[in-house]
Amino acid sequence: MKELNNPFVVYGYKGAAYFCDRVKETDKIVKGLTNERNITLIAPRRIGKTGLIHHVFAQIKVQQPEICCIYFDILATKTLEQFVQLMARNVLGRLDTPSQTAMRKVQDFFSAFRPTMTFDANTGMPTFSLDVAKSQEELSLQRIFEYLKQSNKRCYIAIDEFQQILNYPGTDTEALLRSFIQFVPNVYFIFAGSRQHMMSDIFLSPERPLYQGAQMVNIKEIDERVYYEFSNALMQKRGQSLPESVFHYLYDKVDGQTWYVQATMNRIYSNQTGEISDADVDEAIHELIDEEEVAFENYYSSLTTNQAALLLAIAREQNVKSPMSQAFIIKHRLPALSSIKTALGSLAESQFIYQYQGCYIVYDRFFGMWLRTRL
Repeated sequence: MKELNNPFVVYGYKGAAYFCDRVKETDKIVKGLTNERNITLIAPRRIGKTGLIHHVFAQIKVQQPEICCIYFDILATKTLEQFVQLMARNVLGRLDTPSQTAMRKVQDFFSAFRPTMTFDANTGMPTFSLDVAKSQEELSLQRIFEYLKQSNKRCYIAIDEFQQILNYPGTDTEALLRSFIQFVPNVYFIFAGSRQHMMSDIFLSPERPLYQGAQMVNIKEIDERVYYEFSNALMQKRGQSLPESVFHYLYDKVDGQTWYVQATMNRIYSNQTGEISDADVDEAIHELIDEEEVAFENYYSSLTTNQAALLLAIAREQNVKSPMSQAFIIKHRLPALSSIKTALGSLAESQFIYQYQGCYIVYDRFFGMWLRTRL
């Protein structure tokens, strides 16, 4: 693979050389899949969940190239019909050779759904889509699982933002998926999600269909010392010096959250030569925040008066253990307790805030900084 112009990857997966740590998590997931266990992977957004999935699949492809690894993200889906169509596009044809024979096999399985085939312009691989009527979504999903089973090929499928299935109207998608998954012995799943309480409800509540249906893996921050050594080694290749105290300043400023560390280091790498300072960290972060200002203004203006007041108060405190305490309400001149309780629930549901280490914080670290410095 060609060396990157900037080794601090912000989007996508660019290979093991540009991927920091996650050795234990990778080993745990690979072992789980190898030993016929489904995996539930839970982590807040921007901590590196998706990158870890691609890293795991990259390692598997090196060690066991005969295994088919498939990833797709369902966050944008709103219905079971859309889920089925997305799964079909990502699964069908992947277990066959890209030939007309493969097309005939898909046609045999899905003749009732009028499958169509196109070719990816970059890879040349076929992509199939199904014409799924609302009344046939369950049958078409069943056929996809039958197609997987009859291939007899070992396959690992990662479904990202899996909690989205709870929003599908009119059907118990959890029960439906369980009824198919348990009868496909050659396919194992990674169910990944960023909404911890929703994912926990799906897999840890005894009354739910997928209860104990997967091994739980939680992702936390990358160890600061390991992350520093990784970052410093990349900087030194360019002749730049990254003092450990400066990296600690950055790591602490963004709570060690992977995307924010990567985004800041990416800017520092492109902006500076020589020894890096705290001021360079601040400059890079200010640059990133300035670029997002229009979005941040739109986020803030979309809130109700009570939501905006509470969000701003949490941002100013940076972390709040008891946002409904009388002391906090008086200090920030917030409205009545009932109004704060309603606003807190709405902000959490919309992922403007979440609980981190027992305290409420603004979910987007840069948005929190913007609120503190601009309002």
